[in-house]
Amino acid sequence: MATWMARGKAGGSNPYIGLGLDESGNWIPGPPRVLSLLSSVLERSIRGNEKLLAASKIKDGMTIFHGTKEPSLNVRQYVERIFKYCKCSNSCFVVAIIYIDRFLQRIDAYLTSLNVHRLLITSVLVAAKFMDDQCYNNAYYAKVGGVSRDELNRLEMKLLFDLDFRLHVTTDVFNKYWLKIQQEGDAKSRTGNAQHIHGYRSKKDETGQGLVRRQSQR
Repeated sequence: MATWMARGKAGGSNPYIGLGLDESGNWIPGPPRVLSLLSSVLERSIRGNEKLLAASKIKDGMTIFHGTKEPSLNVRQYVERIFKYCKCSNSCFVVAIIYIDRFLQRIDAYLTSLNVHRLLITSVLVAAKFMDDQCYNNAYYAKVGGVSRDELNRLEMKLLFDLDFRLHVTTDVFNKYWLKIQQEGDAKSRTGNAQHIHGYRSKKDETGQGLVRRQSQR
């Protein structure tokens, strides 16, 4: 990220501490807090979406990201596996969520337990290729993600074309999504206020509001 992160210095309170940066702007070894926050947001989003779909009988759009059954690894385990083996920069996980949000908005679909894993591995791969100086190839990511290389190739192309190859994320958009992830990831006690990712927002609205939308707004 440009500005603060590019300078490697923290002014006042450090908004990126959860991304693995200390008060001096240096990377901290070990799993960053963003992994647990992100997992919490995704899991709560999935629960809210699936409850909404079941109650309203809304037909969710099927995509190549949908599996026939829920994978054995839960979201938290899957995110940690990607972090452990893919070695991408921590910021890629926030950018991946932005890509997922844009994608779901474009295709008018919901995040569920049947599509979250393929969306995660594909969006992190794309984010790492776009942002990082070095990145493992598709065959390696496919092995980490539990899919074939050919399938991951198809998933990557689907994501890229549906995003119109619009991969750039401004510092302002990144910061707003990161703030929302922190707010919603920490809000474990607000069970009656469940919010979820599904992409129903204006194409030009990238304030982070697309990440967390109340069920009553549908």
